[in-house]
Amino acid sequence: MLSSTPWKRWLLLAIAVAIVAIYLFPLYWMYVTALKTNTETFANPPTLWPHHPELKVTRVWNDMGMDTFIQNSLIIAFGTVSLVVLFGTGCAYALARVRSVWMDLALFLVLMLQVLPPSLMVNPIFVAFSQLGLLSWPRTGVILATAANKLPLYIVLVRAAFTQVPRELEEAALVDGNSRIGAFLRISVPLARNGILVSAILIFLQSLGEYVYSRSLITDRAFQPATVGLQFFVGPNASDWTGIMTFAAIYVTPILIIFVLLQRRIVSGLTSGALK
Repeated sequence: MLSSTPWKRWLLLAIAVAIVAIYLFPLYWMYVTALKTNTETFANPPTLWPHHPELKVTRVWNDMGMDTFIQNSLIIAFGTVSLVVLFGTGCAYALARVRSVWMDLALFLVLMLQVLPPSLMVNPIFVAFSQLGLLSWPRTGVILATAANKLPLYIVLVRAAFTQVPRELEEAALVDGNSRIGAFLRISVPLARNGILVSAILIFLQSLGEYVYSRSLITDRAFQPATVGLQFFVGPNASDWTGIMTFAAIYVTPILIIFVLLQRRIVSGLTSGALK
């Protein structure tokens, strides 16, 4: 019985490696295609590694004006995170501290809002923003729409972090003369900062990949993010797939590096409230 245990471990390891390889293969194919020539991209059978690799980073960066696209993506991502953290932290704290039927109903509604996809909400949002005149401020409209979409996820994650903060510490702060807001800002927020930081990072990474609202609300190329910029490689008769993959590789690589560097902190932050 003991001798079969190593085989089981090796089998589970092999299954895990196979699953990871399946999930990472599209990422690998993106980088490989970015190095291929246009002819080799459509070779049959396809090659798993380019025979004559070409680095087209400089050409794609200069021809497509990627600095503008990336700047717009960062503006949208930072604006979204700022609004989500500003409005979502207090809401998450209230849902974690005040227990009542109405708060449970509010939490249920927050979870239901997370189910709604952006494609379902884009038409009413477009009409509302058009009547409010926000379409003349395209990036502002995208920031507001994306923040509204990401806010439920942030509230649920940060609520778990606040449930880990002992109530006794807040009560002691109230006895010492602090107000409820003072106890929240001086006690609860610093102790829950890991969950807040991790949730903000996740919202930031998701906002960098936002496409639906940006594609629908922004028509001027000067304000479009990098996710929308990919469409300029697609023509009516042909598509520059090597350019698309090079563009995507330039945009995705920094995000992957950030995720890998913060992987441990992200996992610990997401599981901080799991044992509560």
